[in-house]
Amino acid sequence: MNNSPRTLLLLSLVGLTACDSVEIAATTTDLAHADNSWYQDSATTVLQRNHAWQNIQTKPGGAKNIILFVGDGMSIATVTAARILEGQQQGMPGEENSLSFGKFPFSGLIKTYNVDSQTADSAGTMTAIISGVKTDKGLIGVSENTNRGDCSSVAGNGLVTALELAEIAGLSTGFVTTTSVTHATPAATYAKSADRDWEDISDMPAQALTQGCEDIASQLVNFESNLRERFAGLDINGIEVMMGGGRRHFLPAQASANSRDTSSAIEGDRTDGRNLITEWQATYPAGNYVDDQKGFDALQPDSVKQVFALFNESHMLYEADRGNDTAGEPSLTQMTTKAIDVLDNNQQGFFLMVESGRIDHGHHANSAYNALTDTIEFSRAIQAAVDNTDPSETLIIVTADHGHVFAFAGYAKRGNPILGKVIEVGSDSEALAHDGLPYSTLSYINGPGFHDFGSETNADKVYYTKVFNGRADLTDVDTQASGFHQESLVPMGWDTHSGEDVSIYATGPGAHLVTGTQEQSAIFHIMNFAANLVPRADAAVQKP
Repeated sequence: MNNSPRTLLLLSLVGLTACDSVEIAATTTDLAHADNSWYQDSATTVLQRNHAWQNIQTKPGGAKNIILFVGDGMSIATVTAARILEGQQQGMPGEENSLSFGKFPFSGLIKTYNVDSQTADSAGTMTAIISGVKTDKGLIGVSENTNRGDCSSVAGNGLVTALELAEIAGLSTGFVTTTSVTHATPAATYAKSADRDWEDISDMPAQALTQGCEDIASQLVNFESNLRERFAGLDINGIEVMMGGGRRHFLPAQASANSRDTSSAIEGDRTDGRNLITEWQATYPAGNYVDDQKGFDALQPDSVKQVFALFNESHMLYEADRGNDTAGEPSLTQMTTKAIDVLDNNQQGFFLMVESGRIDHGHHANSAYNALTDTIEFSRAIQAAVDNTDPSETLIIVTADHGHVFAFAGYAKRGNPILGKVIEVGSDSEALAHDGLPYSTLSYINGPGFHDFGSETNADKVYYTKVFNGRADLTDVDTQASGFHQESLVPMGWDTHSGEDVSIYATGPGAHLVTGTQEQSAIFHIMNFAANLVPRADAAVQKP
């Protein structure tokens, strides 16, 4: 079928007009102050900085490059707590600190619900962000007319993503994630699937295979050929940068295909005998496949054509646990910087999606430590993107796909350790609840609850223990230790997502459209406005 992106999406940009008003956000990197002079100076600095944005490019197509940052599960409470933790790590009381994206001139709120679900999952939310169309929970790159788990309902319901439009329009494209590259958020940039769980063929029911549905890992390797099949006559060269984890979904279930640092007797999950890594290498002989820190460091951005990097059998490690990877794996900041260096070789521009996916996993495990340290690394990666791009030609958007039931409570005094127990203003002793026990500032509404693993840096250890019921006596527990897992009210195997709005921040051409409270699907339309993606892709499709 030879539909143009414009015809397929029926896009309407009515209402995406320039905004003259600018929100003033407080920001600081200083310590506590004896009087209000610092706060007055800070407000003046922000006013002057934001007034400078009144002359920004407000016409369509002002952005040469787009970088979309997604903090998976990064609720507003997560941003606040991570901001304080980073400040305290730098010797401040913490509350007055600002993460890198907190200094962006434009911000707003995003509604995260899926079409069929009050509390969203990453598949439906990322599909909305990247395609401009809200869909059902668990669906990847397809509209709500698709029934989850029903392969036959996919036909005719595929959506066009911002990454695909950028590829068609001649931009370089890429994504970076700390999860498996086939996980919901990265998958939504390139795949069409009736179920987010169909990461490889072993995850799919026999009926779906009989009906011809393709697993997500295979869709990634076949991205270019699949796009050409949908839109004939394209002049494209495939995704230039793909970095993350998830090797098992690309390898056959054969010990002979194991990677050097596998943790399993048989690393691969594929039951069809295919080795998708060697297939990708055959398709892109000039490309670079890497699976460790040494291979990553050896990449020369000026000469690299394409990069396919799978640094772990499953998800990449938490930032705090990264040093325990036997073969080594790069940080999110390193991957982001390398991706930009590769993609900016294209004079027409680039589109890059960067996901900090393990923020979400830390929360699921009730580990504020892991969720927050990954959020701080996310902030560093965003700053690296700011430092390595031209602000006059690059739109940078930072948001989350959904929140978590992560609570920030109590009346702790200023500067109290954010991971600590509550010590109230005017007191030197721990505050006690009505049951006579101390409690931490951070906690969860549901999940596996209290666990004390000491200096453990891998939050996933909690899944090999029993769920904790009720309150714990934290009197002699170091709640600031990396292996401490916060208490939860409702005992469950893992914590759930939350349904509240998440924040969004933006800087660069088109950033003025990020304001107020908007539907999550509006993010795609903002990116499209900024880089003229649909008109440029439409022209490429119609070119004789």
